[in-house]
Amino acid sequence: MEQTRPHLHGLDRARVTLERRARWWSGLRQDLRYAVRGLRRSPGFTLGVTLTLALGIGANATMFSIIDPILFRPPAYLRHSDRVHRPFVATVQQGSEAFQGSFSYRQYLDLASDTRSFERFAGYWATSLAVGTGDNVEEQRITGVSASFWPLFSVRPVLGRFFGAEEDRLPFGEPVVVLSWPYWQIRLGGRTDVLGQQLRIGKLSYTIVGVAPRDFLGFELRRSIGFVPLTNLASNVFEDRGAGQRYSDTYNMNWLRLVAERKAGITAAVATADLQHAVVRSLERRALEQPGRRPLSEIKPRAMLSPVQEQAGPNRSATTRVGTWLVGVALVVLLIACANVGNLLLARALRRRREIAVRLALGVTRGRLLAQLLTESLLLAALGAVAGLFVATWGASIVRGALAPDTEPIGILSDTRLLVVAGITMTFTAIVCGLAPALLVFRADLVAGLRGGVREGGGPRSRLRSGLLIAQGALSMLLLVGAALFVSSLRAVRAEPLGYDPAQITYVEQNLRGVPMPDDERYRLLDRLVTRAGALPGVVAATRTTSVPFWTDWSIDLFVPGIDSVGKLGDFILHSVSSGYFRTMGTAILEGRGLVDADRAGSEPVIVVSRSMAHVLWPNQPALGKCVKLQADSLPCHVVVGVAEDIKRGSLSADPGLQYYVPAAQYPAGAFGILVRTTRPAASMAESIRRSLQAEMPGPAYLTAQPLDRLIAPQMVPWELGATMFTLFGGLALLVASVGLYSVLAYGVAQRRQELGVRIALGARVVTVLRLVVRDAMQLMLVAVALGLCAALAAARWVAPLLFHTSPRDPVILAGVAAILLLVSLAAAFAPAWRAAHVDPAIALRSE
Repeated sequence: MEQTRPHLHGLDRARVTLERRARWWSGLRQDLRYAVRGLRRSPGFTLGVTLTLALGIGANATMFSIIDPILFRPPAYLRHSDRVHRPFVATVQQGSEAFQGSFSYRQYLDLASDTRSFERFAGYWATSLAVGTGDNVEEQRITGVSASFWPLFSVRPVLGRFFGAEEDRLPFGEPVVVLSWPYWQIRLGGRTDVLGQQLRIGKLSYTIVGVAPRDFLGFELRRSIGFVPLTNLASNVFEDRGAGQRYSDTYNMNWLRLVAERKAGITAAVATADLQHAVVRSLERRALEQPGRRPLSEIKPRAMLSPVQEQAGPNRSATTRVGTWLVGVALVVLLIACANVGNLLLARALRRRREIAVRLALGVTRGRLLAQLLTESLLLAALGAVAGLFVATWGASIVRGALAPDTEPIGILSDTRLLVVAGITMTFTAIVCGLAPALLVFRADLVAGLRGGVREGGGPRSRLRSGLLIAQGALSMLLLVGAALFVSSLRAVRAEPLGYDPAQITYVEQNLRGVPMPDDERYRLLDRLVTRAGALPGVVAATRTTSVPFWTDWSIDLFVPGIDSVGKLGDFILHSVSSGYFRTMGTAILEGRGLVDADRAGSEPVIVVSRSMAHVLWPNQPALGKCVKLQADSLPCHVVVGVAEDIKRGSLSADPGLQYYVPAAQYPAGAFGILVRTTRPAASMAESIRRSLQAEMPGPAYLTAQPLDRLIAPQMVPWELGATMFTLFGGLALLVASVGLYSVLAYGVAQRRQELGVRIALGARVVTVLRLVVRDAMQLMLVAVALGLCAALAAARWVAPLLFHTSPRDPVILAGVAAILLLVSLAAAFAPAWRAAHVDPAIALRSE
């Protein structure tokens, strides 16, 4: 007996457990059937709630699908994502810290050799080159990676092999390529015999040695056609572009992205200290080679290790910051949707008040009723989540086109992380929406419920509905203020003077693609292109240039007699241009003259400086006639002959910086391309100009042409995106809040039908009843507007960095948005008020 007793007890516990599970499952199925029947009886209510939740959940799923790979998701196949970092170096520039995320190859070698806390350093760099031969030539993105890149990933090629250190050696490396899976499938038909075949990339033929897995992107979000040794790609590209200085021997070319993997057991703090030491040593070596630079005691270098996601680091772009805000906005939209649905569910529960009271009287527990209401909320949230995923599938492509157009899309319906987030959002929504009806169950008065009817659902419960309505209005006010601020910023950024008119300027770049050509011959080729472009119909002016706004910059050491350490004043941007530059760009000459044809080799060296440069170098003095020496203090002076207006070159919101212009004939600093001004918009003439000039290019060399404003357009994306998305979300929130206000008032009118009938029977006028209902609505919305204004003012200091020449506390914007919200609320309140004013007193009193 003693031995069998535990066994019998165990059987009994198992039976009890099975019975509990059976009862739970039976109750759940019963609740689901009841909820389904109830929702089928109210198709309009079900459809409205589902669409409202679909918009809220879909907005959040959309934004998560965009932000997740940018900020949170580690690269696919990364072996130790918790130990891989991006190094940054912060230095003090003009009183504040600037973060350097790009490094020279020389600095890369310094950091890799001087640190002991890292398993490996890896570098990569992507650019566009002509791929293919003959008529199949097409500009494609290609990525150069160091040999240390591959061990960071636990990945094997689907075909062939990856390349090693012996193929990524200085100075040139081997021309081998590992293709991306899509390029292999689409352009080469997925053939297995491609290994060993040749693929022309740029000026070289590369041997195909492998194919990467389908979803392998390395550390980037944008796909390349393949991966080649970093040393090979860099040497060939920089030589082809005539950079004039070997990339591996100089500290001046910051072009390389770095990632570093900590050794196991080494903390981030120890690794950062090690990196700090290496950074200082590297800067000291640079100072020995370039003594005119600012001392370390002034720039105060500080090494940092940031997450491997580039946009999660200190150099987060404005677009990413706006995208992060939009995630918060999507969450606000979801809260508004929840408040609206909660209001509708509460109204539905109030109509079922007598039913709830009867069921309580029959012995049904409040917990059982609560479970039933939550099941109904969960079912509605599930319907909304399914519809929301389809909304996200459609919306993600649109938002990605504006926020991250070059990133690889993810499958909304097949991505596990996104489905988990959608499930969490659904559960959150079900709980939030079901809270209000749940409170009704717990506070239900059995006697009052059995005696009363629908109209007695007022009092405290109406205050709850009013509170939800006020929350909707306040959140809508917050989003509308954000939309108005971004629209104002977009208008300001479009009106920002650039110092030139980009709409009618085309940038034409030469790509020699391996055609051997000495520098002198390349300059003559550019001059022929300028001459030929100037003769084309519709062309106003043309010029050769080494620097293009928002595209390329070039700087060299500068020396000014009487001023020590000019480099401490900041970077001076060199423009080596021909005589038609200022006419082509439309940049005004403020003093003196521009560059002319007579400024040729052998004549007196001249220079034109920007207004800011003149002010910094010679404050309160005339700049004309001053001496500036380029590259070495021992070289002859370039005499300042003109002062030009400042031009924006790297950022719309940043200071234009210090810039100067020298005749290309006197200082031919590289050979990049030409700028062409036309009488019509550049977008309509770029291709015809390229075709007309292509005849000048020898052999496989070719030209690319693109409107200058297309280079500037990405700078406006943050404000365009903010204005579009905030307006969309704000309009959606306003619509949902208006519907919520209408439903609350309509329900209130139904509850007060007898009271209104009595008032009208006693002689109340239509205007009096209208004013009575509208006044209640506007009181609620005035409270909502006040709360929304407080929230907007509180959020101002976080929003301010995202705006452009717009105050986040602009009283005109705040007052305008408040007026719009009140006017829309007045319109939403008018229909229920009109219905209340025309209640038939006889019918109302008889129905009671």
